[in-house]
Amino acid sequence: MNILIADDHAVVRQGLKQILKEAFSRAVFGEASDSAQVLERVWKEPWDIVILDLTMPGRSGLEVLKEIKQAHPALPVLMLSMHPEDQFAVRLLKAGAAGYMTKESAPDALVGAVRKAIGGGRYISSTLADKLASFLVNDVEVAPHETLSDREFLILRLIANGKPVSVIARELSLSVKTVSTYRSRLLEKMNLSNNAELVHYAFQHHLVSRAHGVGAESPTK
Repeated sequence: MNILIADDHAVVRQGLKQILKEAFSRAVFGEASDSAQVLERVWKEPWDIVILDLTMPGRSGLEVLKEIKQAHPALPVLMLSMHPEDQFAVRLLKAGAAGYMTKESAPDALVGAVRKAIGGGRYISSTLADKLASFLVNDVEVAPHETLSDREFLILRLIANGKPVSVIARELSLSVKTVSTYRSRLLEKMNLSNNAELVHYAFQHHLVSRAHGVGAESPTK
């Protein structure tokens, strides 16, 4: 079995590898530290599963996931992040992820998720399952950011991370005008007036970490 682990922190990659080696002794592991490396290795090498961090240098995990699933729809991609699962899991599952786990998950949960994904299933934690059931039964009001398209949601997070429109445009291969249009549209959908309100909302709903926001000196998970 071939397992590709994608995370920009070497310590995290080694930790994941060590956990999985104990359960999958014959597995062959590969590593990637940014989105470009992930895609390059997926295009060139055969993998049975990709464990993909949501936030890495370069393109977002959501966009990398979509590109992988377009080219290799049968390849399971298990998403991993520090962000609460209720903020991202549904969006990522809709995009084709085989599961979503937080980095606080227990090692045996990770092994179980990998087994389930390789077997063709989808991993959903009991906590997330309960929340999804609650949404269905109680008709819970959807948070404003859940109404955004994937591209609008991505731009929201990039703005909240302190990136100017020009940088976002370059990273996403879009024009500055197009990014500005997305920004205006998402602000309108969420009934927000400016970037300051957007950043506050993102922090309040745990869409970005405190270390990431406007004025942060260096990106963290």
